[in-house]
Amino acid sequence: MNDARARLRYLDQTLDLLFPGPGDPSPYTLLPHRLLPRRLVPRAWWHPGGRVTVPSGRDGIESHLSEVFGTPVRVTLRVRPARRANRKPILEARAADGPIAFVKIGDTDLTRELVAHEARTLGLLAGVPLKTVVPPAVLHHGSWRGLSVLALTPLPVRRGRIPGDVLTDAIAEIARIPGEHAPERAPLGGRARGNRAPESSPPEATARTGQALGDLDCDGRTPGGPSPADPLPGDTSRGPGEPSCGRGFSWHGDLTPWNISRGPDGRLLVWDWERFGTGVPLGFDAVHHFFQRALRRDDPATAARACVARSLRILAPFGLSAAESRLTALRYLIALADRHAADGHAPLGPPELWLTPLADSQETLL
Repeated sequence: MNDARARLRYLDQTLDLLFPGPGDPSPYTLLPHRLLPRRLVPRAWWHPGGRVTVPSGRDGIESHLSEVFGTPVRVTLRVRPARRANRKPILEARAADGPIAFVKIGDTDLTRELVAHEARTLGLLAGVPLKTVVPPAVLHHGSWRGLSVLALTPLPVRRGRIPGDVLTDAIAEIARIPGEHAPERAPLGGRARGNRAPESSPPEATARTGQALGDLDCDGRTPGGPSPADPLPGDTSRGPGEPSCGRGFSWHGDLTPWNISRGPDGRLLVWDWERFGTGVPLGFDAVHHFFQRALRRDDPATAARACVARSLRILAPFGLSAAESRLTALRYLIALADRHAADGHAPLGPPELWLTPLADSQETLL
């Protein structure tokens, strides 16, 4: 099944979920067209082909959001790509004078959990003074027809390069978010505590090397464990020989180029906080950002090797040594494989193909 057909098939399922009917047919348009479906929008007279009709009855999501916001609402629906563990309906709610909310719909156990976790995280961030990072605010979080509905303030997405110092400052600021006040969640990005992982055994790579995440320090010693007060860029309080890559920091969890944008005031707009976690080494977000960019041009094994090979360059702004940087990169890759195992999904393929050989080659660190 090609990409367009897979997207359209999922779109049909989503429309049945969000517009259950009955009601008069309401015209929508697939943009840019059916062979490249990316958005479903209310139809205008000047739209080309790709016409789709959906029921406009009072049982649909538009009626629900109209009640939530106290004004008539129409929605634009993203046509989602091939199956991912966290795939969910994503809507833009628009009133007569423009967009009023970005809406996520939790329609599976995992996505309901992620939506709830993001709502809690954004509630936490609302009380944290942030200088560089601008997260969205929660406008509504509730339930509708058994689905979780999270409405957020729309952030003004702008194209353009993000200066390296702004990204570094944002990662450092997120790392400082106090872990003791963070929402309950597994520290390395798996499911929230209290939820069962899939029945299948964890990947060989995470099972064999996962102990390194908790039992080894940056230089291979048994750690006492750095605290969230460990130094970040601009902090010279760390004494000689004190490790910087202990598990005392927070991370966004999915700080990719497509989840951030430069704001009008120069700060960094950051959305998709559903993977936020605490208790990780300093620099996880920086390695994740690099790895996700590398995956757009390389296969997973090559991208993973690049993470380790370039780890010092990636993490030097945070004061990590070469050995600390390599271990942090390895810890990140193992944590990501563990997240995929907990989700019951392997978007990068079996870890024994892209992670185990790399872990074996760095065995002296682990």
